[in-house]
Amino acid sequence: MTGIGAAPVVLAVDSGGSGLRVVLASEGRARSAPSVSKEPVRTGPRGIDAGHLLEQLVPMARQLLNDAGSGPPCAVAVGATGFATLGDQMRAELPAALGRELGVRRVALVADAVTAYTGALGTRAGAVVAGGTGLIAIGTDLRSWRRADGWGHLLGDCGGGAWIGRAGLEAAVRAHDGRPGGSARLLARAEELFGPVAGLPGRLYPRTDRAAVLASFAPEVAACAEADPVAAEVLRAAARHMAESAAAVCPASGEPRVALTGGLFGMGDPLLVPLDAELAERLPHARRVAAEGDPLHGAVRIATELAEGVPGLPGDERMLHVQLAEK
Repeated sequence: MTGIGAAPVVLAVDSGGSGLRVVLASEGRARSAPSVSKEPVRTGPRGIDAGHLLEQLVPMARQLLNDAGSGPPCAVAVGATGFATLGDQMRAELPAALGRELGVRRVALVADAVTAYTGALGTRAGAVVAGGTGLIAIGTDLRSWRRADGWGHLLGDCGGGAWIGRAGLEAAVRAHDGRPGGSARLLARAEELFGPVAGLPGRLYPRTDRAAVLASFAPEVAACAEADPVAAEVLRAAARHMAESAAAVCPASGEPRVALTGGLFGMGDPLLVPLDAELAERLPHARRVAAEGDPLHGAVRIATELAEGVPGLPGDERMLHVQLAEK
């Protein structure tokens, strides 16, 4: 092997709702800037479209390997949104295809919640709350995985960006109607962002990206929270939901760690202050720590461990699936 050096080279992949990120790594650290595709991998009747993922991934990986002067990677970890429930085609087709196309023999296919966990905490027992448009909590005692929520904006994702945005817009339309629980501040913010609220159902309901549109209002709720008790209560309720999910998955004994990851927590103190209080009440035995890295960093860690043997986290057909690729 040349270019990067004698350390084994691995390939890490993060496939999410905003596209694909791919990076080369060795000794647990990225050795290239991520290669990025902004086209999300399609989902079809058989779940995540393995062919579409490969169509994007293989040219990106070959370019990274060529730029590094590297031979085939020793291992690949692919973290994918929806893998736990929509990963059957990936499990059936991807390991052999990666063997053919990239010469790789060790493949880990991973739920994005697991890469988020691994990026944040590594191979330690604990719980991670991943918040963005949606919301999921995942935890492990290093023997098995537990997950809570992540049911999507119609059935759950309680406390996530879409949930906060929807609650804020409900307060806005309550103010418009003159019903209790309304917020004039949130009404004004909603009309600045979306136009007259009387037309909001027609602009929102037909859209296929409703969750993202709802989540776009979450920062407005946070911006109003200091001066508006209704907005502040929305964030306190979101914090309660998050803490409930964390408590549902966190190991009940020992000294587990709890971390937060995802863009939602960039809203800062209006959300983090009530969330810290809720976590302290529900998980007094757990230690709150800062996330060490993001899901792509988690994929790097998993691929590195796979190159050396077996990942130190629990295997699971739907959460962390390890397979040798066929020649």
